[in-house]
Amino acid sequence: MTKKYFGTDGIRGTVNGKNINGDMFFKFGLASGTYFKNQKKNKQIAIIAKDTRLSGYTLEPALVSGLTSAGMHVYTLGPLPTNGLAMLTKKMKANMGIMITASHNPYYDNGLKLFGPDGLKLSDKIEKQIEKLIDKKIENNLTQPKKLGRVRRLETANHEYIKILKKNFPKDFNLRGLRIVIDCANGAGYKAAPELLKSLGAKVFAIGIIPNGVNINKNCGSTNPNKIKNAVKKYKAHLGISLDGDADRIIICDEKSNIIDGDQIIAALAVRWKRKKMLKGGVIGTLMSNYNLEKFFKEKKIKFIRSNVGDRYVKEKMQKHKFNLGGEQSGHIILGKFATTGDGLLVALEVLFSLRKGSKCSDFFKTFVKTPQILENI
Repeated sequence: MTKKYFGTDGIRGTVNGKNINGDMFFKFGLASGTYFKNQKKNKQIAIIAKDTRLSGYTLEPALVSGLTSAGMHVYTLGPLPTNGLAMLTKKMKANMGIMITASHNPYYDNGLKLFGPDGLKLSDKIEKQIEKLIDKKIENNLTQPKKLGRVRRLETANHEYIKILKKNFPKDFNLRGLRIVIDCANGAGYKAAPELLKSLGAKVFAIGIIPNGVNINKNCGSTNPNKIKNAVKKYKAHLGISLDGDADRIIICDEKSNIIDGDQIIAALAVRWKRKKMLKGGVIGTLMSNYNLEKFFKEKKIKFIRSNVGDRYVKEKMQKHKFNLGGEQSGHIILGKFATTGDGLLVALEVLFSLRKGSKCSDFFKTFVKTPQILENI
């Protein structure tokens, strides 16, 4: 059975369109809250984060209303990278986490990404069960007045996320002496990304850090690499890091202003992890992964398996085969040792950790030459 509301990565569409409006967000909140409340696990808590779209401030209250009407207590976190939400869902032992975002899409789109208590995106099976609840009569899911949920704001979410990221690396890890450009796409990472890099001692040149509700991903971020190329040249940086609107994608620019996409990042990390005996099993890519990436891994004797497009499907395949590295050409990269979903900042730290002994970014990413490819929907 095909899904009615959920796509390959949650729910997404044009604001005030068929599915992305206040009425539907109330229903999504009520249905997902009812589903997770009935699981009787954890603390009957949902946490909500968002990117910087203007519509997020309209849609979030409707979502909160639905969740509390189902009897869920809600913590709102404000703008936060998607994996920050996933990490805090697990840390806070919440029943669910909901990210209000349309990722790399323009400001006039929005959507939802849902996470379970384990910090993983929901399976197709759970999404279908929530869809059934959405289509039920609304009164069937409403809780009694005395059991309505409460709402609280968590002001320290970005700080907690940064602390979790840094704990994955040695205490003496630092970026002193490095000049780094970070393009935050005027999105969810605009606070956390510069703060994280500065806290490790880097000289940081931050762009895309003045969100106004409608400039998310506009002529910046991972889908607009010319911005980071020009900034790396301008500031004579050792490298540039470009995120998307919810900071779950990363594109890198080396010191020569070459753009490094997700396939090339995965290739370099896989080789390093294999050398350090950190790589488990092999690597998961997708149907869109470059053909020469597969050839490269064959030459390096690294097992490579393709999944359907979408980092949720990459993660599912990683779990099935017990691999700890996977991702997409677009820059969704999952470091299974540290995270349950794509995280541009986490991947950036892993790359920077690999470069800490003075090697050049361009040398680290000498892996394979991409074969030209055309991607078509059929």
